[in-house]
Amino acid sequence: MPEARPVARRVDESAADMGSLVRLGLADEQPVPAPQYEGLFLEPDIPPDDEPA
Repeated sequence: MPEARPVARRVDESAADMGSLVRLGLADEQPVPAPQYEGLFLEPDIPPDDEPA
């Protein structure tokens, strides 16, 4: 049986979400909404509720 050898810990940041990277100090916090996406999405058109509940 081969002997176990210690190996260096693997670090993979590619699958991390931005919030986790910010908390770890690996990324800067982005403004909300991010400027590059401003104006791309419309607000939902919700009709007013005329009938009292």
